Amino acid sequence: MTDTIHLLPDHIANQIAAGEVIQRPASAVKELLENAVDAGATEIKLIFSDAGKALVQVIDNGKGMSEGDARMAFERHATSKISNIEDLFRIRTMGFRGEALASIAAVARVEMKTRKADEETGIYIEIENSLIRKKEAVASPPGTNIAMKNLFFSVPARRNFLKSPATETRHIIEELFRVALAFPGIFFSANNNGQEIFHLEKGTLKQRIVQLMGDQVNARLVTVQENTNYLNIYGFVGKPDTAKRTRGDQYFFVNNRYIRSPYLNHAVMNAYQQMIPADCYPLYVLFIELDPAQIDINVHPTKQEIKFEDEKILYAFVNAAVKHALAQFSITPTLDFDLDPNIQGLDAISKPFTDEKRAAAASGSLYKTFTQKNQAHFIETDKKSDLRHWRDFYESYGPGKTEKPEFEITGTVETAPSFAEGFIVNLPENQSFHQLLRIYILVTTESGFLLVHQQRAHERILYERYQTVNKSRPMTVQSSLFPVTINLSVQDAVLLEDISDDLREFGFLIEPFGKNAFIIQGTPADTISGNEKAVVENLLEQFKHYSSDLKFPKREKLIRSLAWQQAVKSGTQLSEKEMQALISDLFQCSQPNIAPNGRPALINISEEWLEKLFR
Repeated sequence: MTDTIHLLPDHIANQIAAGEVIQRPASAVKELLENAVDAGATEIKLIFSDAGKALVQVIDNGKGMSEGDARMAFERHATSKISNIEDLFRIRTMGFRGEALASIAAVARVEMKTRKADEETGIYIEIENSLIRKKEAVASPPGTNIAMKNLFFSVPARRNFLKSPATETRHIIEELFRVALAFPGIFFSANNNGQEIFHLEKGTLKQRIVQLMGDQVNARLVTVQENTNYLNIYGFVGKPDTAKRTRGDQYFFVNNRYIRSPYLNHAVMNAYQQMIPADCYPLYVLFIELDPAQIDINVHPTKQEIKFEDEKILYAFVNAAVKHALAQFSITPTLDFDLDPNIQGLDAISKPFTDEKRAAAASGSLYKTFTQKNQAHFIETDKKSDLRHWRDFYESYGPGKTEKPEFEITGTVETAPSFAEGFIVNLPENQSFHQLLRIYILVTTESGFLLVHQQRAHERILYERYQTVNKSRPMTVQSSLFPVTINLSVQDAVLLEDISDDLREFGFLIEPFGKNAFIIQGTPADTISGNEKAVVENLLEQFKHYSSDLKFPKREKLIRSLAWQQAVKSGTQLSEKEMQALISDLFQCSQPNIAPNGRPALINISEEWLEKLFR
């Protein structure tokens, strides 16, 4: 029999392994930036072109490498940061896995110049398909200059899976954001296709946040600072009015390493409960410092997911720290009430607080919990603890536990039937319309009534109207008498530039006006004058919302975003004439019962259903 199992050639094995680490140009940017940080650089420059497919170059002034180290750095499993298994639990550096440069060299052409400060000349290395093509001495400044060219040239199929240049550019910018936020004491610059898009001077964390997110957040940041024996939490959260419909401005760092954690994100969201709408997300940049032995960072190829020894403790700390910060800066709602006169007659108020009573109170563990240092999150486990009944109460009636109600509603109530496809609505003559709670429109029919959700109904109308727009018949542009200038973050500027041609079809005339700035020359005819800037900002947020949560073509995302942006919102008072026009337009739609997001736009409530409801 002939053997069929064989070892893969090294260059193929390297390309397969590289797929774990280098998934797109942004992956290489992350690895190269983190290596520059680990090299002790105080200045790091990023240069890329064609969304990173043609070139990704990182130049740093770090400690550089010797000739031997420069060659060894491109071997698989090569690292200077791990000597034994115990080192994995003491990791405080960024790149340690020993795969980054080897993976990059397997899927791109790489050129590197590097020199140590105490050596007269540097070394130049050129690598292709994991093989050294050239190695020679070269004059170069201290530090490392590494360039990755023609990504995936050896794996064309992988290159075909890359997204549009605008999408890949946004991913690169996001990786730079994360590293720049984690290290505000390092100078960063970025150059895209020959144009500088970032110039980040050294400074404090708050200065770095403002540099990256814009001056508008400067006065809307709340300081978070909590130190305990177990961990430290510091950073900034945004005031409730900074909340957006997208998760873009949310950053968690553990020991300066960016991580994704839905669990900790929930802790922050819970702290904002009842302060922001349920479908909005607050801004936060939070750093957690704790013993590396308490975490395992080697569970994900990109190190963006880590395991904690005790997630519940971490959740409680994060939640309490954010709540404390918001309360300290008077962000949380306050109660305003008059003092009950009966309280003045209680013994605790009317009788003197004697020395005996003071000593008795001070000796209790409840008093100690609120007065001793580092006791804010301590719960005594002793059975004699004065706090044990609070634990019992929480476990009995806390999250997921419900108290049996004093009364129950017996019997069954049928669900109101939805507006079915093909249903014919017969409206009586001289029909009147009524608005309920500034959200719903009540429309009587010959057999009952319809309850119409005004925002969803308008979204359906606009959605079908925008679907009919095409390049041969674009919507009319309402030219602005006084054009408005809008300044955006780098990510939003890239996004707007990508969709500006499509927006023109729908009545938006927006032109570049300098670095990350645009001038709004015209908007759709139904846009309220003076509201152009807010319309464009909200449109971009909604577009990012659909981009992150739903997989639609660009045009579909744009149509849905426009429909949401232009629709009359819940809470808006409508005149009877406006309600009549909305209902008339709705019944001309092909699917009047369903909003673009799939939720019901109206419900038909029949006389029979009402009779069953009241028996």
